[in-house]
Amino acid sequence: MPLEPILTIEDLNRFLETDFSEVHTDGKIFEVIATGPGFATMRLDPQEKHLRPGGTVSGPTLFALADVTAYITLLAHIGPVALAVTTNLNINFLRKPKLGPLQCTCRILKLGKRLAVLDAAISEIGARELVAHATATYSIPPR
Repeated sequence: MPLEPILTIEDLNRFLETDFSEVHTDGKIFEVIATGPGFATMRLDPQEKHLRPGGTVSGPTLFALADVTAYITLLAHIGPVALAVTTNLNINFLRKPKLGPLQCTCRILKLGKRLAVLDAAISEIGARELVAHATATYSIPPR
């Protein structure tokens, strides 16, 4: 049986603004753009400060995109559980992204009572090739 999201795109963006406003410290660069059964997609609009030498988006910026998207994907399916936390995140940087909009789509691979495992694919908007791939594990606090 597929997982169905219980929070809307609007709910998730509002959560980021109210409960996790720290994510917008660099300005509003993260936005939830899609959600559906077992997945969510976020957009990142990096700025020059998110570049590293060579004119590519930095690894820490891509890591943050994967982590925030995994968090939002989980919350979309379990509700606004603010204290769900990352316990592990592994990322592979595959290609050098240009400064420009990126998207990350996360899928839930396993959703248990206490742990969730997710898969994150990051690409330039409109491109098919991935610039990074990550897997994340989240701890879900007891209800």
